[in-house]
Amino acid sequence: MVQRRARKSSGKVMSRNEEEFWRVRVFEIAPSAQKLFSYVRDSEFPLEQNPKLKTHAVTVFVMTCESAVQLRKAGKVTVRESSLKRLGSVHFKNGVLDEHFEVTKFALLETIKEAVPEMWSPEMKNAWAQAYDHLVAAMKSEMKPSS
Repeated sequence: MVQRRARKSSGKVMSRNEEEFWRVRVFEIAPSAQKLFSYVRDSEFPLEQNPKLKTHAVTVFVMTCESAVQLRKAGKVTVRESSLKRLGSVHFKNGVLDEHFEVTKFALLETIKEAVPEMWSPEMKNAWAQAYDHLVAAMKSEMKPSS
């Protein structure tokens, strides 16, 4: 039930363009994370207008939503092996650490909380956190040099 409510809240979050807010919030919390993104580091665009950063933010959000759905339906998160290997390899190559995942999680949860305060509860926070944590765990399992 809670994961279903988490999924329902996702539409409201995306319809309010909250992804723009949370992707910038990550760098407000951890400015040094900008160096992990070549398309941020080497861009003439401000963060709020960077099209590649927006794509990345939407992808993270959508994958977290999909994780919530999978947890509700199957009790586990499954990501296509090819996608998982690619994501793991890219994150490994770029030097993404546990604390980067935690900053992203914090920013995502705070943004959702602000976007849908009428729906927010400890249970909803837990559902979103659980979905994100499962997705990150799957990605971390593939964080190794590409072969």
